[in-house]
Amino acid sequence: MAIRHRKSILYTLVGFPLAISFLFSYIVGYIFSAAPTTKLSDIEGLLDSFAFWFVIIAAILPSPIASYSIVGEKVEKSLEPLLATPATDGEILLGKCIASFFPTILATYASAVIYMASTDSSLYSRAGGLYYPNSEIVVILFLLAPLTALLSIEMNVITSARVTDVRSASQLGSVLFAPFIGLYLAGEIGVIALDAISLLAMSAIFAVLAVGMFFMSVRTFQREEILTKWK
Repeated sequence: MAIRHRKSILYTLVGFPLAISFLFSYIVGYIFSAAPTTKLSDIEGLLDSFAFWFVIIAAILPSPIASYSIVGEKVEKSLEPLLATPATDGEILLGKCIASFFPTILATYASAVIYMASTDSSLYSRAGGLYYPNSEIVVILFLLAPLTALLSIEMNVITSARVTDVRSASQLGSVLFAPFIGLYLAGEIGVIALDAISLLAMSAIFAVLAVGMFFMSVRTFQREEILTKWK
């Protein structure tokens, strides 16, 4: 499936992360303009929360691509020739993951660069230099966000392989990022910290989950049933 042929997916892939990056950088600038006496230390927790949203972006963006990847191609009659090839289930699913992963990460990185550049312009005088990139955003962008994208893709591919229409795949895929929202809220209310150490610990857990989820997706992928029973 070419993303450029699905305009709704393309709009989500571009519009959502850009909206988040501009909104959060605007909020930071507004805080300092509305309350000039605000110190950097007063909003560091808020900045950590904003940075974690790039993990949520990495969880949300793959959903329309990955959930469409199997059932959508089945509807468009382009899946059967692929399943009839000698490619193994693991190779097919790996290809589906890669096709969803790279657009997601590129969009996440682009929005993060815009957010960091815009926010640094507001924080420069108070931080005595560039606030970003810091250790938290480095862990998020190079470990946690890619692993989150992989988890989201694998969960959506599994879902897409088990339903028989595009709407069901999209509806189920849209709720799979809820655990990442839960982590964000836990950080907001102080249940967990969103510092570099905690983010590294999350990354290690997500890495184990991503590997396990891939093998689970291979075990649950039933190409014979898809070929013979889907209508």
